[in-house]
Amino acid sequence: MTARDTFAFPLTAAAPGGLPPATPARLKKRADFLAAAKGRRVHTGGFTLQSAARAPAPGPGEARVGLTVTKKTGNSVERNRIRRRLREALRQPGGLSLSPANDYVIVARRELLAVNFLKLRADLASAIAKISMSRPPRGGA
Repeated sequence: MTARDTFAFPLTAAAPGGLPPATPARLKKRADFLAAAKGRRVHTGGFTLQSAARAPAPGPGEARVGLTVTKKTGNSVERNRIRRRLREALRQPGGLSLSPANDYVIVARRELLAVNFLKLRADLASAIAKISMSRPPRGGA
């Protein structure tokens, strides 16, 4: 047994039933990111959450999430660390009530690197709750 085998542990907690936790679908098209930018937004210390309603797809839909981490936030190592932290916060079970009829975009700031993970998770949950209760933007659809 090597030292590497001694400290092996799963990176994410398994969901009940032994399945890995579900990750929300990803936003991939620029038009979807731009549509979310025109929608509702909530600011926190580490990120801005943007949300826009989308046309319902046939069948059971799921929320889609996009991450934006610009070069202003730091070098590639820091940007990738921020992305990994956000993906893991989204992947953790419970607490996030993403609406299946919405697209969400998280625009990260550099401060996200120093935030405690539990606080990041709580900020994300409260931002999603605020955005779901807020009024639609003025002049928009």
